[in-house]
Amino acid sequence: MRLPLPQFSVSARSPQHFAEVIETETTGFLAQCLEPEALSFAQMPAFGSWVQAMDEESGNCIYGVVYHATTSPLDSVHRATALGLSLAELREQQPQIFAMLKTEFRVAIVGYRAEGMGDRCYQHLPPRPPQVHQAVYRCDPEAVMAFTERLDFLRTLMDMGSAPVDGLIGAVIRTVYQMRQLDRDWLVQAGRTLNVLLKDDYDRLRVILSQIHP
Repeated sequence: MRLPLPQFSVSARSPQHFAEVIETETTGFLAQCLEPEALSFAQMPAFGSWVQAMDEESGNCIYGVVYHATTSPLDSVHRATALGLSLAELREQQPQIFAMLKTEFRVAIVGYRAEGMGDRCYQHLPPRPPQVHQAVYRCDPEAVMAFTERLDFLRTLMDMGSAPVDGLIGAVIRTVYQMRQLDRDWLVQAGRTLNVLLKDDYDRLRVILSQIHP
């Protein structure tokens, strides 16, 4: 039985703290978005966006990318139905709707930053994923750019069996490329790395690269 998430006061939230781990496993975790402070739906994180959470036992900062997100009722009994109302009309006529829905997303772990190791980043699975009820944060662009100086994490994404791998890789590279202010040299390096991982499967490489644009 899944327990309800604890309530957070405004002062307890970092601007980047937007979700909490509710299920965890070696290769990834499931997180639930915190309830918005305003009367609205939780903002669903973008496909391929970067997030981080802590393994408090080791102090490792775990990095991951979002590959699946859903908004659904809190329970399996009450389903959402079409009401034909705008967001403003929902706030006025059906404000209880916002408390009856949850937004969850799944994250693929791509590496971690080790505590006490000079902030060194490792692009492989950590010894442990973050624990349940750990805070989930959006990654700062600076952290993402530092992590993606190397591209070994692409192999981890390539080996995922539970995600639309080609679309996810395209979205991740596109996100980082935009963060890097359209750094052409980095994009070329990413393309070469993918070519090696795909073993000269040029059709698949073309499809992935076609999804990368400013």
